Amino acid sequence: MSVNTDRYESAAARYFEAWNATGPEALTKAVAAAWATDGGYTDPLAEVRGHEQIAAAIAAAHARFPGFSFRPLGAVDGHHDTARFAWELVNEAGGTAPVAGFDVITLDGEGRIRQVLGFLDRVPAGA
Repeated sequence: MSVNTDRYESAAARYFEAWNATGPEALTKAVAAAWATDGGYTDPLAEVRGHEQIAAAIAAAHARFPGFSFRPLGAVDGHHDTARFAWELVNEAGGTAPVAGFDVITLDGEGRIRQVLGFLDRVPAGA
């Protein structure tokens, strides 16, 4: 059976572009490119739906961790309309990664994210 990994890798790349977008305009544009209009994001710290709420959750992460960026860890794995990948939040200045986890995404027919289920594997105390 042949699996179109480009679809999953493209969706994950747009996802990381959204999480790493700086400035309100760039963030709004990146979220719209990555998520379906009614798409959602759920992890242990947030449960949001729609572009505006997703952008607000991403902006809150930037405010909590200024100078950090999200980086993929390993390959994107997927089948049908579902993909998974690991990531870490890296301090650009020091190279440390205090937060890490993995996400499972479901895609719509156009390859945009319908839902993200995020899992946190490493979180600093007090976060």
